[in-house]
Amino acid sequence: MNEHYRQGDVLLVRVDTLPSGATKELNEESVVLAYGETTGHAHRLSAATVTMYAWQGDKLIEVRKPTDLTHEEHSALNISPGIYKVVHQREYTPERVRNVCD
Repeated sequence: MNEHYRQGDVLLVRVDTLPSGATKELNEESVVLAYGETTGHAHRLSAATVTMYAWQGDKLIEVRKPTDLTHEEHSALNISPGIYKVVHQREYTPERVRNVCD
C-alpha cells in the first residue's frame, strides 16, 4: 500500500528510498514545504526530525521520527518515519496550469 498524507494543497507520497544524488537542503528550525501566497502561512515540519532534499526538480523529505506537519489553517498531521516526495496540488486555468495556493 502506498502511504500518503494530504494537508491542504500539499501531498506527501511515501517512496522506497532516497535517490542517489539527492542534495540535502539546509534548514534551521523548520522544514517549510509550502507558503501560502495570500496569508504567508506555511506547511512546516521540525528540522530536528526531518531533512529536506532536492532531486531532479523534486523535493523529498526524510522523516526520522514521528513528527507533526503543521499549518495555521489546518489540523496537524502526525507523519510516520520514512522518505516522502512532496507534491503540490495543481489546477488548470485557461491561461496556464498553476500550483494551488492555500
